[in-house]
Amino acid sequence: MLWLELKARKLGGYRFTHQFSIGPYFADFACRERWLVVEVDGHQHANSSSDRRRDDFMQAEGYSILRVWNHDVLKHRTSVCETNLAALDGRLVENIVASDLRFVFTPRSSDSVFSNTDPSV
Repeated sequence: MLWLELKARKLGGYRFTHQFSIGPYFADFACRERWLVVEVDGHQHANSSSDRRRDDFMQAEGYSILRVWNHDVLKHRTSVCETNLAALDGRLVENIVASDLRFVFTPRSSDSVFSNTDPSV
């Protein structure tokens, strides 16, 4: 369901890739232009140590990670998309841990992230 909102630059004009490879891991969705990974998780991912290691690896590679629950994608898709846009637009600039999402912020230099408008990146 989330892919319907992300594909073809429908969400804020940002380009997303589905099942994007980052080292030994695959991101559910990635916006390479803004260095954002979006993961849609089920209950089996709650407090998962393997997900923490995975997030640590992706963060070390320069990515911020947004984790949302699959239930929220199905029931509150607009809110999930608005949260995605906030991360993409640089309005989320610190780690957030809540019952319905987790955002791990990775600061990047402004010239390498926000001034790059090349959609092929």
